[in-house]
Amino acid sequence: MSPGKRTGYASLPLHGGKAPAWLFSRMVLLSREILSHIVQEYGAREVLRRMSDPFWFQAFGCVLGFDWHSSGVTTTVCGAVKESLRETGPEWGLFAAGGKGAASKKSPAQIAGVCDRLGRDPDVLVHASRTHFQVQ
Repeated sequence: MSPGKRTGYASLPLHGGKAPAWLFSRMVLLSREILSHIVQEYGAREVLRRMSDPFWFQAFGCVLGFDWHSSGVTTTVCGAVKESLRETGPEWGLFAAGGKGAASKKSPAQIAGVCDRLGRDPDVLVHASRTHFQVQ
């Protein structure tokens, strides 16, 4: 093995349950403030770019206080961000749709509703929301 190169595995157990309500409410408020600064300094596209970076996203979850090491980060952080965008998202040109479980089935209607208000065709976004990627 060459110097500096590490190999191995990590055991990342799945955690059940939900984030405590006191923590989630703080995550919503803090995510709103962080996203506000990103939008003001760099624009809404930068929020999307950062949220799509897995390293930034994991760090964002930790900064928000959800420092679980394996499961639940994506669901919980996305839920907090969706909640934080309810008031400010339209002003910034950002919105979130769907969620965990039954809420995921509401994505097409939520996307269509926002697109209708914006006068945009929702078909491409609705199709993308239903796309499932399979790892081969």
